[in-house]
Amino acid sequence: MIREWNEESLDHRNALLYAMGVSEEDAKRPVIGLVNSWNEMNPGHFPFKDVIAEMKEEIYKAGGLALELPVTGICDGICSNTPGDRYTLPARDLVSSEVEMVAELNMLEGMVIMSTCDKVVPGMIMGALRVNIPTVMLTGGFMAAGHTEEGKMLTLTHTKQAYAAYIAGDIDREHYKMVVRNACPTPGACPFMGTANTMCALAEILGLSPHGNASVRSQTPEWHEMARAAARRLVQAVRDNVRPQSFITQQSFENAVRYMMATGGSTNSLLHIPAIARQVGCEISPETFDRISREVPVISAIYPNHPSYTMEEFSAAGGLGAVVKELAKAGKINTECGGMFGTIGEKAELSHNSNTDVIRPVEAPIHEQGGLAVLHGNIGSESAIVKFSAVDPEAWKFSGPAKCYDSQDDAWNAILRDEIVPGDVVVIRYEGPKGSPGMPHMETFMAAVLGKGMGKEIALVSDGRFSGATGGLAIGHVSPEAYEGGNLALIENGDVIHIDIEGRTLTIDVSDEEFDRRRASWRPVEKPAIGWLDLYRRSCTSAHKGATVYWKK
Repeated sequence: MIREWNEESLDHRNALLYAMGVSEEDAKRPVIGLVNSWNEMNPGHFPFKDVIAEMKEEIYKAGGLALELPVTGICDGICSNTPGDRYTLPARDLVSSEVEMVAELNMLEGMVIMSTCDKVVPGMIMGALRVNIPTVMLTGGFMAAGHTEEGKMLTLTHTKQAYAAYIAGDIDREHYKMVVRNACPTPGACPFMGTANTMCALAEILGLSPHGNASVRSQTPEWHEMARAAARRLVQAVRDNVRPQSFITQQSFENAVRYMMATGGSTNSLLHIPAIARQVGCEISPETFDRISREVPVISAIYPNHPSYTMEEFSAAGGLGAVVKELAKAGKINTECGGMFGTIGEKAELSHNSNTDVIRPVEAPIHEQGGLAVLHGNIGSESAIVKFSAVDPEAWKFSGPAKCYDSQDDAWNAILRDEIVPGDVVVIRYEGPKGSPGMPHMETFMAAVLGKGMGKEIALVSDGRFSGATGGLAIGHVSPEAYEGGNLALIENGDVIHIDIEGRTLTIDVSDEEFDRRRASWRPVEKPAIGWLDLYRRSCTSAHKGATVYWKK
């Protein structure tokens, strides 16, 4: 055993295992936790039940004893545009605590952590890095894309756009309901380059999950084989005492940012990667993202960065491995970084790019710079974020009068009532980590913008965040947030806001003296919070520092 337990403690635990049918001989094996987020509310996590038995068998054949341990497996899409959305980002830190607790409380020798979706993958990785026992991750694969009855591609985010179009009278109710029925045809991660697929890629780039796991269709024979491979590798890692902190380094995290830039990954990465890195003393900041964005071009675009390509086309072209291969050929990724399943260089050698329209060479990119930009100015003095790979280049420079709302609901109702018009810069505030609290998605508002066909004509500036599927000129993570007295709180209707993505600026035509005058009478909007949300509000860092309660000094 790699961990030292006294005889009395082991016997006390084993007595309880015997109650569930574990034999005395089997209790002598290394106990491996299958830390499983399976549940019946989340299609991204639903497939894990299919592979538990075969993973247990592989672990037993390799000399271990696998026991299943459940943890939370939330789906952001379930609670979109409801009060529950405030819980999704704080749930990341709770999941990390669950992983930490089940590993320590149950005296595990190693664990396979199993999750797919936006907050659960980074939460599990955070917990695993803190515990630092041999760990392998299995992610659940992506779902098939949906299609309309006419054959047009659909994903979950199209349901919101269709609703806005229905309310506007552009489509009828039956067409809207058809979109809802057909958007999500199978289990797995939503098949766009959203947070779930970005985080699954993070797990693979960090070396925790099997080769190809981040770009495999869920429930396929290939995915089942990856589950068995993860189980076998974990037992060997326990024997060899290979722990995550032995191979995950600063360069590993920078590689993850490089991959994310090349694929136009989710803006939520700017919350998750810094928070994860901080668990092991590594420093990833918004400035790291911006520096790498200037070095690494976008070479692959799937929805929302492309109108019709999904994870299906991406996977068929070679997936994550093919992107890594193109980056490695151009010297844009560190090939020496290791992992449970080999180095990044070995991953590149195993991979092939079979479609250079879906995954381009670095010398023929889609955009010369990476898919995200970090903006600065007198609205967000620390930082603000935009996924410009999902913004029409015609809107990369945008100026207009502010229309201010203290919640997404107010802004959403305003656009449905046609109170927001082309040229407006909509300000949605008090939706940050402390203000909401919980920093919910502003996806619903932007989906309404796109559903009304105004993606190039309206800008959004917010201290909230976005779904990875959000398109349009959406600037989020404004820090300092309104609740903490950032200038976002002091903007008034009619103030002129200027956005310059290439210049990396977000400014407003208001002087420092005028801001000081407004601040003298300002009081924050206090939104109610109970239980975990109240504790999170009092404990979390800003979006600039990962919006986490676990920001190590």
